[in-house]
This record gives sequence, structure tokens and C-alpha cells, in this order.
Amino acid sequence: MRTLHLYLTRETLATLLMTVLVFTFVLLLGNLFKEIAALMASGQVAPGFLLRAIGLLIPYVLVYSLPVGMLTATLLVFGRFSADHELTAARAGGVSLLSLSAPVLAIGVLLSALCGWMNLHVAPQSRLAYKTMLFEYGIEHATALLTEKGFTDFPGGHRVYVGSIDGGELRDVVIYQNDEAGNLKRRMHAEEAQLEMNAETEQMQLTLRTVDGFEFDNGKERTFVYSKYGPMVLGKKPEKLKQRPPKLKELDFAQLRGRVAELKLQGIDPTPVRVQLHQKVALSFACIGFTLIGIPLAIRAHRRETNFGIAMALVLVTAYYGLIVLAQSLDGHPALLPHLWTWLPNFLFQGIGCVLLWKMNRGI
Repeated sequence: MRTLHLYLTRETLATLLMTVLVFTFVLLLGNLFKEIAALMASGQVAPGFLLRAIGLLIPYVLVYSLPVGMLTATLLVFGRFSADHELTAARAGGVSLLSLSAPVLAIGVLLSALCGWMNLHVAPQSRLAYKTMLFEYGIEHATALLTEKGFTDFPGGHRVYVGSIDGGELRDVVIYQNDEAGNLKRRMHAEEAQLEMNAETEQMQLTLRTVDGFEFDNGKERTFVYSKYGPMVLGKKPEKLKQRPPKLKELDFAQLRGRVAELKLQGIDPTPVRVQLHQKVALSFACIGFTLIGIPLAIRAHRRETNFGIAMALVLVTAYYGLIVLAQSLDGHPALLPHLWTWLPNFLFQGIGCVLLWKMNRGI
């Protein structure tokens, strides 16, 4: 028995390490490309900044990659164990499925505890630090807010196109300014320009050189030419620019509880905050549910192919997190108690997994 336990534990941990690394890498790439693609396109992202961003994102993505990795590892290990008839041999020797599964279930429980600690404390803080770093970087490096060979929208109805960016120097700049009704008010083209952040007012200012364009004055079009124009303020003065307010996803367990109590005292419906609070706790138990349902499904499938195990894992993950998204979509309907719906995936996966495991242990 001890030999079998050591064998399954070693196989599960080795496969778990591989799957977690793969899923963490994929999720990191997704977040980085989605959130700092514009900064990377500007060519102003230093290697140190990118490494800090990755380091701060790792705890956040581990909350998702650990459960998915545990599910995939369980499906692969027990799929091979069943397909190679090792399970049949173990049962012939009088070893029950529950006894065989004990160390893997223990790993699932330990991973759930780790996910709980990370999801309730570490991940929100790292996510907040990551978002704050991006925000401050955008303020300090004004040109990083622009997209080369693309349009960037600014407050105040300004839309800016930049042909090329070389440090703080811009070339082939086209600016469209709309009025409050959304109608074109002014178009300007500059061969060269410079974007900087005013340290006192914290406004983005654009100084144009060799400018031509047109504007509408009382319905009449007027053309103009300037050797230099500016500094031109892009949008209104930002309020509280130095402090980025955290979102609900970036609050830890204690902060969410405090927010719920605060909203209750103010007579405001705390349902969205309560949904986020319950979701963080519920997601911490995903590893247990995935392990319980993964063992019997892998044995029933009786397949050792890696592609099949990964495909089955993706189907189960889609179902689990799809129910979580459904609960989030109900946060505007407090009468439906959406915070309790976040627990539905755990009840389903753990309940179905326990029933299947019990039946297979009895040979049904």
C-alpha cells in the first residue's frame, strides 16, 4: 500500500508541476498582452518593469492555474493508471479505490488551503500593486499612453494618431477634436510633436511643430498653419490622479467584509460586494471539487492520452467557471441571492464526485 501511495503521489506532484507551469504561463501571457500591450507597443517598457509586472501577476493567476492544474493532473494520472490496468491489479490485491485515492485527495485539500490563503489575501494585494504600477507608469511616461501607428482617445473629445514614437518625440501626428455632440470641431496635423506630463497640474500636454489643419467656426470652415502650436491640453484636469481607487477584485477578505458593513450602515445594497466576497471563498474549494470529480471520470474514460485528459479538463473548467460567471451576472438582482449561487459549482462538482467515487469503490 505504501508503495502505491508513494507512486501515485510522485506521479501526481510531477504532473501537477508541469500542468501548473503551462497554465500559469498561458494566463500570464493573456493578462500581459491584454493590459500592457499598448505599453509594449510603445517600445518604452524596460525589462525590469516587465519582470516586476510578471512577479506581481503570478499570485493572481495561480488562483486559477492551481485548480486547473490539479484537475488536469488527476485526469492524466488516473487515466494512465486505469488504462495500463494498474488499477485492476491493485483491486485484485484487495486495495480499494478510496485507499488509493487518499494521498491525491490530501494533495487536493492542501492545494485548496493554499488557494484560499492566496485568493483571500495575497492575490488581491498583488493585483492592486500591479494595477497601481501600471497606472503610475502611465503617468510618469506620457508617451507610453500612445499607440504607434494607431489612434488613442483622450478625455475632452481628442483622438490622436501617431505615426512614430522616438523617446519623447512624436512624428506624423494627427489630432481630431470633437464637440460635446460628437461632431468634428478641429483637425490638426503636425510633422513633429512632444507629449509631456505637467508636474504641477498633472495634465497631459502636447506641443506641436509645423502644423496645418482646419476648424469649424459658426459652421464655417477655417484653415490655419502654425510653425508651433501649444502646449495643448489633452482633456480636463484629472481628479485624484495620484491615487487609483481599488476595484472589488483587488480587495482582500477583511476589506470586503468592511465594505459590506459600511454599505449596510449607509443603506446601500451590498450585493455586488457580497458576491465578490463569497466568490473568493468559494473558489478556494475548487481544488477539492476538481480532484473528487477528476478521479472517477478519468477511470471511467479509461484513456491514457494526454490530449484527451486536457480536453476533458477544459470542458469541466468551462462548466465550473461558467457557473461562477452566471452568479456574477446576477449581482444586480439581490432577491435571487446571487452570493449563494457562487457556491453552486462546488456543491455540484463535490457532490457528483463523491457519488461517482463511492459507486466505483463499490464496483457499481
